Amino acid sequence: MQRLQFLIVYPIIWFFSKLPFFILHRISDFAYFMLYYVFSYRKEVVLDNLKLAFPSKNEKELLKTRRHFFRHFTDIFVEMIKSFTISEKELNKRYKYTNLEIFRELEALNKNIIVMGAHYANWEWIVNLASFTSINCVGVYSKIKNPHFDNLVKENRSRFGGSFIQTNHTLKKVIQNKQNDILSLYGLLSDQSPAVQKTHYWSKFLNVTVPIHTGAEMLAKKHDFTVIYMKVDRVKRSHYEVSFEILAKHPREYKDFEITDMFLERAEKQINEKPQYYFWTHKRFKHKNQAPA
Repeated sequence: MQRLQFLIVYPIIWFFSKLPFFILHRISDFAYFMLYYVFSYRKEVVLDNLKLAFPSKNEKELLKTRRHFFRHFTDIFVEMIKSFTISEKELNKRYKYTNLEIFRELEALNKNIIVMGAHYANWEWIVNLASFTSINCVGVYSKIKNPHFDNLVKENRSRFGGSFIQTNHTLKKVIQNKQNDILSLYGLLSDQSPAVQKTHYWSKFLNVTVPIHTGAEMLAKKHDFTVIYMKVDRVKRSHYEVSFEILAKHPREYKDFEITDMFLERAEKQINEKPQYYFWTHKRFKHKNQAPA
């Protein structure tokens, strides 16, 4: 059944991915209208999240942010589809980096790197980073249930020179690369909600006390990896600019969870500035206020 689903859906995805952006944007406009005004897809979830994150904003402001978010949300959807066949030249034109010298400097110091990012703007197109550095780029992702789509997505994300591994294979890959002296960069999205039973740390994020992923910090401290924050800004429709900031060059010098808190502070600041570009449809606050006493 999973193979049949793949055989039916993939040709459709491929066809739409070949369409130019001006047509995909019209499709996105139509999808926005249908999701927002006809099907009311997760509108209440988004509004509830916004109310928790921005208690000082009035209803009018929150509804405006919600509308703008859904317009961006459908753009992200068509951009993800486009990524299956987008050329390297086209992607590099639309997803630009402002300070790549940061990686050259760390490479000269023979420093492995962990890049911490959030579900903000377009995080998917970071796959072209491997085209701009000789450091081995490894993306960490959550496995897709359908193995055929999982393989497709993994292969597609690796088209520009990077590689992708499932979350539970991260430590094994880190050890393997270290043993083989492969200088590497590991990209992790660290703002999602972990399972409560696996939580080591609770903190306030967007005004709500929630469980926090600490895997990036734990890996960095154990293996002495430099930690970098990835900031993605939306310049205009389907155009993004990415900058990097060193959070901790020597992570073992920091107290437990201090690096994680620095990441949360950077992510929260960016979300507060332009909240419409954060991924509000997921239930980020589903474990709110459940921290042990």
